[in-house]
Amino acid sequence: MQHIDIYEIMTDTGLIGKSVTVCGWVRTSRDSKNMAFLELNDGTTLGHLQIVIDKRTINDISEFMKLGTSLKVTGELVKSVVAADSVEVNAKEITVLGTCPPEYPLQKKRHTLEYLRSIPALRVRTNTFNAVFRVRSVVSAAIHEYFTSKRFTYVHTPLITASDCEGAGEMFRVTTLGFAPEIKSEDEYDAADFFGRRAALSVSGQLDGEVAAMAFGKIYTFGPSFRAEKSNTQRHVAEFWHVEPEVAFAELPDIMELAQGLIKHIISSVLSKCPQEMKFFDAHFEKGLIDKLTSVRDNDFAVMSYTEAIEKLEQSGKEFKFPVYWGCDLATEHERYISEEICKKPVFLTDYPKEIKSFYMKQNDDGKTVAATDLLVPGVGEIIGGSEREADLDKLLAAMRERKMNLDEYGDYIALRKFGSVPHSGFGLGLERIIMYVTGVSNIRDVILYPRTFGNIY
Repeated sequence: MQHIDIYEIMTDTGLIGKSVTVCGWVRTSRDSKNMAFLELNDGTTLGHLQIVIDKRTINDISEFMKLGTSLKVTGELVKSVVAADSVEVNAKEITVLGTCPPEYPLQKKRHTLEYLRSIPALRVRTNTFNAVFRVRSVVSAAIHEYFTSKRFTYVHTPLITASDCEGAGEMFRVTTLGFAPEIKSEDEYDAADFFGRRAALSVSGQLDGEVAAMAFGKIYTFGPSFRAEKSNTQRHVAEFWHVEPEVAFAELPDIMELAQGLIKHIISSVLSKCPQEMKFFDAHFEKGLIDKLTSVRDNDFAVMSYTEAIEKLEQSGKEFKFPVYWGCDLATEHERYISEEICKKPVFLTDYPKEIKSFYMKQNDDGKTVAATDLLVPGVGEIIGGSEREADLDKLLAAMRERKMNLDEYGDYIALRKFGSVPHSGFGLGLERIIMYVTGVSNIRDVILYPRTFGNIY
């Protein structure tokens, strides 16, 4: 269908005075005695294009005025009468592409995000989600740009796996078998299944990413991860997108530097490529958002050890819902207090107690902590978790046995420590969490197309 994107209409001054054809959905409509006005949006820009209808030229306008109706409009593009920096179309011909009934749920009133979650097929047509998913697209492209510029190899790790990267057991089982009363044991069930053994959806591509890093030096994965965590917080969904670089010949400070560079590159890309959207989020979701992100882009992040953070939390005098003590797994309220009140900017926390971190993290010489880091940011809490990986075979096996892990499920991973092991490090960045941070949107369900949560699959 021959037409011009509304984004191009609104940015190409060379089209003014020419006949143009545009398509889109009616976002608002207004009728008067001799004229009618529509605002059309086609999804290519946050802005709406005003369509001016002279009733002497087009007299039957009833079908054009219904919100949600999709139209094809041909007319002359002119400068706006009321807005000096805008344009509008004086309609000469209008064709209805898709009618919309009066019960269309997106009317002129402002809807809550909770209500919009109940209509996922339509919520993407609102200004909020138009802006969110345009930013999401730019963030995704920026991630690829960053790693490509540093000569990382992009690898695709399996989504179906036989091993649990995090060791927490919160995995979605993959099976082709239904209820079968003739199967008498779990082992028999697994043997009869598609792979002949238990399989699940991956919680992380890290273990496979490490295999690739031992061949290519610098790799990253970028794809979906799945966690069967029965959590209904604003930060958790069962299916999310995950960015995971793995770097050979890299220690913890190296990977922290890489992570800081990635966050700054993402912010820089969003600020330069999404000015309309960022003004929208600054006005409606987080006042001062643009200034905050500009400051983050232009300044170094703080670095603090877990032990120092615990001391500062204990000395703060603040009453937390969850108690603070050395060895505790920091809750979101602790993470946000550290980044928002103590550091007032993004902060890398390092050297966590080994008991609360994963088996693969390098054990420090003190025997109590591991070379791990979490990046905490104001307004969200943790958005990056990373570590130097344990390269010593004996220490890795000891950590796995201590957690009663089945070593047979990790044969390839263990083999990396036998054949030319090297210091190496990596981290994971949740795509949805960085989008929450750069938009000011507080609920992860509102930055993903179809949020999958405990008890809910749309």
